[in-house]
Amino acid sequence: MPEGDTIFRTARALNRALAGHTVTVFESVYPALMRVDEDAPLAGRAVVGVKALGKHLLIEFSGGLTLRTHLRMNGRWHLYQQGEPWHAPRSAVRVVIATARHVAVAFDVQVAEFVTARGLARHAVMAALGPDLLSETFDEGEALRRLDRAGEMTVAEAVLNQRIVAGIGNVFKCEILFVCRISPFRPVASLSDEERVALLRCARRLLTANVAEGSERPPAPYAFRRTTPFVNPGARLWVYGRPGRPCRRCGSAILSRKQGPDARLTFWCPLCQPQPQEPGMTPSAEGASGDVSAGGVGRNAGLAAARTRSRVRGRVREPTLRPGGKLR
Repeated sequence: MPEGDTIFRTARALNRALAGHTVTVFESVYPALMRVDEDAPLAGRAVVGVKALGKHLLIEFSGGLTLRTHLRMNGRWHLYQQGEPWHAPRSAVRVVIATARHVAVAFDVQVAEFVTARGLARHAVMAALGPDLLSETFDEGEALRRLDRAGEMTVAEAVLNQRIVAGIGNVFKCEILFVCRISPFRPVASLSDEERVALLRCARRLLTANVAEGSERPPAPYAFRRTTPFVNPGARLWVYGRPGRPCRRCGSAILSRKQGPDARLTFWCPLCQPQPQEPGMTPSAEGASGDVSAGGVGRNAGLAAARTRSRVRGRVREPTLRPGGKLR
């Protein structure tokens, strides 16, 4: 699913292909976009640049017009050479921007609007965004102040709140909290100052590692997202999407549970991320209630996970960064 790293890498690829070139074709299935194009045609305008701001992708055109898109869960931008066949059906096309050499196509993008430079500064959603974790000018102090105001909100909900920090989605939510050994169910108010700083720095470190120079071309720059130091492509993530499987750090069974007003799935290790004892939440897979899943883990699977601990304990280390933002 698209998160801040996805948008950043997509924007970088589109910027390298489109910036400085003149639009030859603009098409969209959205009437609001086409009305703007009819009044002030996009064809003939230059693409000034493409950038990411949190989970928002902004394409700026000459004449002070910017196209804002948000990919939500399933949207994506593809980039093609002129004449190259597209890798998604025409029925999924939402926006097409063509230059003499390239064609940028937005598939299944649900949010797309034109805004002026002045309108962007006053935009209700954009103006409320917290500091962008992938920005070169990331303001850690402001992010901490916003996090402090989260109070009794759970830390998992807080890191997803784009008004606190921009760029984290559900995958990174789970992975960051695991790396920091913080239970996703703890209230933000229960975190120490040191834990809050470590949380933000870990978030910035992991997202930055996943936008290191590599493939510059959409459609799926998040397909190889990695938060672990392991070479095995099947071991790219610590906990996300792994309910019932042994923790890569301690061997305990990974648990999952729907959390927050949007019922987003949270994955966590009950041993590495000790959690408060509350009704409906237990620290073991065997004692889990109906809303906590260990992927069907029972007594036998729990014993198997325990046997796994001796094989993994002592060999797993925290991800660190090499120069250039690469994990090691």
